[in-house]
Amino acid sequence: MEIGKLTGIVSDTHTITSTFLQRDVIIDFYFSAFDAHSDEVSLLLINDGQDLVTMGFKDILEKLSGEIAPLMCVGIHCGPDRKNEYGTAGIPDYKGRGAKAALYTRFIFEELLPFIRKEFAISSFQEKSFCGFSLGGLSALDIAWNHAEEFLKVGVFSGSLWWRSVSQDDPDFVESDHRIMHNEIKSGNYYPWLKFFFETGTLDETADRNENGIIDSIDDTTSLIDDLVAKGYDSETDIRYMELKDGKHDVTTWARAFPAFLKWGWGIIS
Repeated sequence: MEIGKLTGIVSDTHTITSTFLQRDVIIDFYFSAFDAHSDEVSLLLINDGQDLVTMGFKDILEKLSGEIAPLMCVGIHCGPDRKNEYGTAGIPDYKGRGAKAALYTRFIFEELLPFIRKEFAISSFQEKSFCGFSLGGLSALDIAWNHAEEFLKVGVFSGSLWWRSVSQDDPDFVESDHRIMHNEIKSGNYYPWLKFFFETGTLDETADRNENGIIDSIDDTTSLIDDLVAKGYDSETDIRYMELKDGKHDVTTWARAFPAFLKWGWGIIS
C-alpha cells in the first residue's frame, strides 16, 4: 500500500502469518496526516492492539489532530497464549510464563517491521517507540530495553512489573532481588536517548504484599523508576509518571491516559 498526504486518521487491518508464533497475528494500523515517504514519520508499536478498538483509538487520534507529530500507530493483537508471548525474553517467571517471549521479540523484528516497511513503502522511520498495557506493557519495556538501539520511547500502562522469578509466597522471596524487570534495569547499560512513560491507577488493584500502604502496581512502578534514576535517567526530563486518581486496571483508564502519552512523546510545540 502506498500512502501520500492524508487529511485525517485512516485505519487499516492486516493479518500476518507468523512462523515464530505459529499463529495469525492481527495488526491494526492507524495513520495520522503525513507523507509516508518523508523521514518525519515516527512509528509506535502497541501491544494488546485489540484494546485500541475498545477504547476508540481512532477518535483519540482525531481529537489530537494538529497537536502531535506525524505518527504511525500499530496495534498488535494478542494471541491465546498471551502470558507466554508477553513475558520477559531473558527469563521466564516463577511459573514458567514468558516461554515464548523471545519468539515474540523475533516476530517484531523479523516479521512485523519488515512487513510494515514493505507494505507502506517506508524505508525508515524518524524514530521507533513501543508501548503496552498490563503484561503487554512489561513486554514493550523488556523489548525496548534489550534492543535500545532500535527505540526512543517506551510507554507502560498499568505494567505487570511484579513479574518475578520466585513466588512471593516462597520464604526465599526478596522483593528487591526477584522482580525480573527491575533486575534487567539494574544490571543493564545506560542508554541516554531512552525516554519512559509510566501510568498507574490508584484502583489498579488492592494487593499490598509488603504491607507498606501502597498497592503493588504503584509500588512496583515507582521502585522501577527509582532504578532508572539510579542508572542515570533524569526524573524530570527522561521519565513521565502519571498516577490517575480512581484509575483502574482497565481499558477505560488507559484511554484516559493515552492522549497524555501521545502529547508527551510527540506533541508539537507551538
